[in-house]
Amino acid sequence: MARTHEQHLLSLLKRKGIARSSELGANGVPRVVLSRLAHRGKIRRVSRGLYSAMNSEIGEHRTLAEAASKVPGGVICLLSALRFHSITTQSPREVWIAIGEKDWKPRIEHPRLRVVRFSGKARSAGVETWPVEGVPVKIYNLPKTIADCFKYRHKIGLDVALEALCDSWRGKRVTSDEIWRYAKICRVANVMRPYLESLS
Repeated sequence: MARTHEQHLLSLLKRKGIARSSELGANGVPRVVLSRLAHRGKIRRVSRGLYSAMNSEIGEHRTLAEAASKVPGGVICLLSALRFHSITTQSPREVWIAIGEKDWKPRIEHPRLRVVRFSGKARSAGVETWPVEGVPVKIYNLPKTIADCFKYRHKIGLDVALEALCDSWRGKRVTSDEIWRYAKICRVANVMRPYLESLS
């Protein structure tokens, strides 16, 4: 029976990439099997309650997959979303994640999170789901992320917001209609107007 649990666990991790212990438990894998196989070096304990196959490659966006696994309702935003969309060369030390205005703030040791509270359409608009190392990760699309950067310019810096806008525009990654749509949703149309007009 133990052998069957082991094979089942290895098969799940091979398919998923990384998974939470609660998710694996719901799939019939006892916690004692996780501990035993991690101790024997057959699976990797990524962080508390999170496991991966030993031979799984650690990709550039592993921390996003870890954050999404631990905060299923969160959406990757701002600097972390810019990094995912290959707009900034900065590599944030924390994973920037948006949660609802009244959601409990997650308290996890790893990865380090920078939690931002979004509400209404500013929270729900522009969300895409990307597979990252076998984990479905919710991330704001690029035009929404640019509008968010202007909204939170006091947190991340106006220079970062301008760089994101200019680089995305020059690379033809966004259109003016997309930018205006999200600027209105995020209530930063007046702030962004002079910068958008200078690009036209």
